[in-house]
Amino acid sequence: MDMLPPIPRLTILGYVRSSLTERSEAPKQGSEGAPEAWVELDDFYAPALAGLAPGQRVLLITWLHQGDRTTLQCHPRGDKTRPKRGVFATRSPDRPNPIGLHEVEILEIVAPARLRVGPLEAIDGTPVIDLKSMD
Repeated sequence: MDMLPPIPRLTILGYVRSSLTERSEAPKQGSEGAPEAWVELDDFYAPALAGLAPGQRVLLITWLHQGDRTTLQCHPRGDKTRPKRGVFATRSPDRPNPIGLHEVEILEIVAPARLRVGPLEAIDGTPVIDLKSMD
């Protein structure tokens, strides 16, 4: 069998700073009344923000560090009256690799590398692993 090259490690770019402190208080999606939040990136990544501006929509990609990585099926939206589905057919934060995809609007950029965004359902301290322009 051919050996595969080593996989690079995942780098945490920064963290979410939010008024949401408990997973249980976070809405299932940002559109369900999630608050604004700050994305605080390491200053090293400030040049990567070039071309972004307030009013722009971006995908914020996070590591949902409190997700249960052993969950393979769940009730959609936590509604036990609905039949269970595999987690790959849901947006549940519980999954083998709990990556969050959040469509947010940039509301403000503060030098060197802070963004106020909203709405964002991620809780305070959630690691940020990438940002992707939707343009």
